[in-house]
Amino acid sequence: MLFRIDFAGAEPLFRQLADQIRAAAARGDLRPGQRLPSARELADSLDISLHTVLHAYQELRDEGLIELRRGRGAVLTGAAAQDLRQLRDALTSAAAEAKRRGLSLDTTIGLLKEAFR
Repeated sequence: MLFRIDFAGAEPLFRQLADQIRAAAARGDLRPGQRLPSARELADSLDISLHTVLHAYQELRDEGLIELRRGRGAVLTGAAAQDLRQLRDALTSAAAEAKRRGLSLDTTIGLLKEAFR
């Protein structure tokens, strides 16, 4: 698993990490029952605070995507493996339409963010 943090980005570091874990689960790169790196390992490898990783893990736990187990660490739940095929197809279709209309990626993302509100 390779996670990257954009230290200059506007998004908080814990959210960047949580988003990447969500995306890896949605893509199937992470499977239910799979252990995530320990918070300490991940903090060291990303050169971020242990508390930042714990914050991301706690957010994912609150969403039901991971379980935090004493002695086992963070484990992906079955909820993380939900079938996102239809959503992926809809987004692929939306991306194709945006390209057809000549919209930039930033504009397309902006439209998606508006729709999310």
